[in-house]
Amino acid sequence: MKVVVAPDSFKECLDAGEVASAIAEGLYSVIPDAEVKLIPLSDGGEGMAGILTESLGGELVPVKVTGPVGETVEPRFGRVGRTAILDVASACGLNLVPKERRNPLIATSVGVGELIVAAIQSGCEELLIGLGGSATCDGGEGMMSVPGLRTIASGVKIKALCDVDNPFLGPDGAARVFGPQKGADPQMVEKLEKRMELQAARILSQTGIEVSMIPGAGAAGGLGGALHAYLGAELVPGIETVLDVIGFDREIVDADLIITGEGTSDLQTLSGKVPMGVLRRSMGIPVYLLSGRVKDRDSLLAAGFAAAIQVTPDGIPTSEAIKPDIAKTNLRLAATRILSS
Repeated sequence: MKVVVAPDSFKECLDAGEVASAIAEGLYSVIPDAEVKLIPLSDGGEGMAGILTESLGGELVPVKVTGPVGETVEPRFGRVGRTAILDVASACGLNLVPKERRNPLIATSVGVGELIVAAIQSGCEELLIGLGGSATCDGGEGMMSVPGLRTIASGVKIKALCDVDNPFLGPDGAARVFGPQKGADPQMVEKLEKRMELQAARILSQTGIEVSMIPGAGAAGGLGGALHAYLGAELVPGIETVLDVIGFDREIVDADLIITGEGTSDLQTLSGKVPMGVLRRSMGIPVYLLSGRVKDRDSLLAAGFAAAIQVTPDGIPTSEAIKPDIAKTNLRLAATRILSS
């Protein structure tokens, strides 16, 4: 039996490689001679730079930049020839901010601009930038405050990998949809939306580009829109691009089943997240979804997943479930249930 294990990370808990390894341990406990192919994935969020750089045989370059709440953080960007691979989560990620300090009215994307400058000054002429997992909702204002960024990036080819297709503004925009996930209460969400409106107007006056309703412009708190307008970035679907780069279609040939997963699966899963990207490319191979929490199960099954399995037993609080050892145990047990059935 050949099984492909291709999950996203469980945010604030396990990276994608750790998730894949835990699932594999469960599989081997049932069928020791199974052929298990591990393909950790990202849709542009946390860990994308490492995943793609390793897949392409590049090197990871450490730098120091300004973190989302002003402290110094040390992200790494991947370098493969003249191409740099960055994920904004490493510079302004939600995982970099303790829960009690999360406030998207304060969090800044300055570090993203500094990371881009470092990558270009290292000699890279093309950038793949993963947009996802940010703590920010500043519309790229912080990023663009880095001195000389537009000049330094002039002529550099940039692809921005979006993990969502949300626009810059409106009911489906960056502030209203993702602000609460980043620590914003209802009053803060309204302030964020007003600030994003001002930023959209500023972008229009400075670039001539109206970003308000561009799909993907709301990714990473509006960094998608800013990268597109100021630096000429092409906004592309994150998971589709990652799957192309790693040669996913080739890797799943002759597989009997595919297991994917993420921290929480719900209706947003169907809008370009890792599991949906895997499902779309599955070529008729059954795809099992293992996630920490599962909501909207009927919709997930209707989309085509063979099963949508919540690995966290009912009654366990999230604070307990996200402890790495507990999450790994739950993943192993869930994987054994798939093969046992």
